[in-house]
Amino acid sequence: MKSPQPVLDRTSIIDSNFKQALTQNIFPPSKENLSLNATDLTPDICLDIFDSQLISRHLDLLARRLKETGTSFYTIGSSGHENNAIFGYVFGLDDMAFLHYRSGALMVQRGKQLKDYTNSQIIRDSILSLIAAKEDPISGGRHKVFGSLPLNVPPQTSTIASHLPKAVGAAYGLTKAKELGIKDKTVRSIVLCNFGDASFNHACTQTSLNSAQFICHNNYPLPMLFICEDNGIGISVPTPQDWIRTNVQNRACIHYIEANGLSMANTYRAAREAEHILRERQQPVFLHIKTVRLMGHAGSDIESVYLNNESIEKTEADDPLLHNAKLIIDAGYATAKELLEQYNDIRAVVDTEAANLSKKPGLQNAAEIKASIIPKPNQKPKPPTPSIKNRENIFGKAYPQLAKPRNLNQQINAALTDLMLQYTNGIIFGEDVGNKGGVYNTTADLQKRFGQRRVMDTILDETTILGMAIGMSAQGLLPIPEIQFLAYMHNAIDQLRGEASTLSFFSNQQFTNPMVLRVAALAYQKGFGGHFHNDNAIAFLREIPGIIIACPSNGADASKMLRELFYQAHCNGRVCIMLEPIALYMTKDLHESGDGLWMSPYDSTDVSIAVGDVATYNSIENDTGDTDVTIISYGNGAYLSRQAQRILQEQHGIQTNLIDLRWLSPLPEESLQENLKGVTKILVVDECRRTGSLSEQLITWITEQGEANSNVNSQIITSRITAEDCFIPIGKSWQYILPSKESIIEGVLALQQE
Repeated sequence: MKSPQPVLDRTSIIDSNFKQALTQNIFPPSKENLSLNATDLTPDICLDIFDSQLISRHLDLLARRLKETGTSFYTIGSSGHENNAIFGYVFGLDDMAFLHYRSGALMVQRGKQLKDYTNSQIIRDSILSLIAAKEDPISGGRHKVFGSLPLNVPPQTSTIASHLPKAVGAAYGLTKAKELGIKDKTVRSIVLCNFGDASFNHACTQTSLNSAQFICHNNYPLPMLFICEDNGIGISVPTPQDWIRTNVQNRACIHYIEANGLSMANTYRAAREAEHILRERQQPVFLHIKTVRLMGHAGSDIESVYLNNESIEKTEADDPLLHNAKLIIDAGYATAKELLEQYNDIRAVVDTEAANLSKKPGLQNAAEIKASIIPKPNQKPKPPTPSIKNRENIFGKAYPQLAKPRNLNQQINAALTDLMLQYTNGIIFGEDVGNKGGVYNTTADLQKRFGQRRVMDTILDETTILGMAIGMSAQGLLPIPEIQFLAYMHNAIDQLRGEASTLSFFSNQQFTNPMVLRVAALAYQKGFGGHFHNDNAIAFLREIPGIIIACPSNGADASKMLRELFYQAHCNGRVCIMLEPIALYMTKDLHESGDGLWMSPYDSTDVSIAVGDVATYNSIENDTGDTDVTIISYGNGAYLSRQAQRILQEQHGIQTNLIDLRWLSPLPEESLQENLKGVTKILVVDECRRTGSLSEQLITWITEQGEANSNVNSQIITSRITAEDCFIPIGKSWQYILPSKESIIEGVLALQQE
């Protein structure tokens, strides 16, 4: 269909093409023989689905018009993908959906499953999101996302493929939650997730397909629907012909179904086939929907830069709305005139709503914007502490040992046992955490105590581990994933940074994904590992808003901090991380061999250490005199500082006070303010690299506090000892680039000279 309008104005051309086709009865030739009459879709349902598709199209057209007036800020549309409305009809609200940014029609149709959720309300909510209004019901004006709590659609942002790992986790969690009695065993829910053909090539897609195959290969139920909406191009890069089919159709354990995504009838038939496999066989399905992309990737994307006019017009002639209009007319469900009236009526409603909402305000200040970073507190009650009898039964022969001095590793193991008893929805998982008990034996015997349903090994893939954690939390489980070494986190940080930590923010606190992530971390492993096993860089975690990062230096703190993390995750929906210093796992002694001062009996009470509470250690016990230097540290640095304190006191007569931070994010500012009153000299001991270390934030904060807070001395002299800006080598040479007892002593002596 040729158009006299300018080539760049594709939005108007597509709008005009549809109206012209219905007026002149000119439609694209069908690519199949399946009619609507051959399906079990009734005329009313067909027209209702088509109505959703028209709403989605007009919202896309509106977004482009509003962009020109500077009142809309998001123009990635769903045009060409409107037949995903079928999935909004076939799959119910019990079927959790993780959606791609071209899911407009799907969301409209899914919304119709809610009682009293009218077209007008659907349109209104979508426009509020387009204009970034504070009243936007899902993100509160923070982003244009497809999401809804009542529709069971957790919001996704710019989804390339990062939502797939957690979708697999959610599907896996369905059965896991049934096994633990959290979900009704009779409900046969599924999880659906859609994405584009370009996103198929992303590592997140490949790891998700692999993990789905692995789970299915092990005969575990996985009702997971992968919907690849293949429009043949990723922004400007074409997808090779048959690439998706060739890659997927022969994969083990995944059912491959292909459909003509230009046809409502064909898409519906494929969706029903997929649904049957998912509900009856509980096995993953890859639904390959071949369609087109209209209006470019987004409003800023000029297709004529990389496509010729003939190619653009050929794609536009295959508009699925034109194909569906022809199917409806041929089936006798409506006339062309009636469909055109429907199209124009919807546009009028959309334009009216847009005019009414155009003055709605967005977020007005930083406090409003940041308000949803942290989930609402007290979402769930704290479970009761386990009884002595239950504890004796679960610990077995190990129970009497708890009263004896325990190292950090043993304390964590005991705390995990008690907490798994208390939090019956807790699931421990990660590589080697089961029968082996973890690389450092931290999870030893937990699988024997709680069984493979609650303590389980995973494949060696950190993206899968963290994605599974996010998804399982959506099913009411409390994930306790373990990452074997800190450096391995880099392989999967987007699951934590881009997905887990943002969910509360982009859902205006409506969705959370609580977890307690344990990481064997930091350096000082003598003669072992090199970079990937001796990693001291944590800046990539500390910069993530809203998460809680704990780092104990000793076993007594570790068990109490772990209790607090479980409480924060389960009751307050927080994403929590425990960095466990590997070099201190088995440490017994503080000053001399055999002194046993770095161990303590396990405190089996329900006592915890609140987020933000620091520990203090004076070099002279119970001394209330003036302190010469205050040391601030954590983890291995706190341990070394305790050693340095005695030497400084005994050999140099210098009295020091050590503040063990314990909590690395958020920075324990209130406790620090209290403990820094009257302090004049501060040494920060940070085992992380000089660049990007916690010491940078601490000294900046101390300086700012001194300038603004009368409780803090404005004349404070600060200094810091950090690791070198270097990776950790293997062998014995690591000691030359990390803080040491000796360097701490030298640092304090130097401060005393100032």
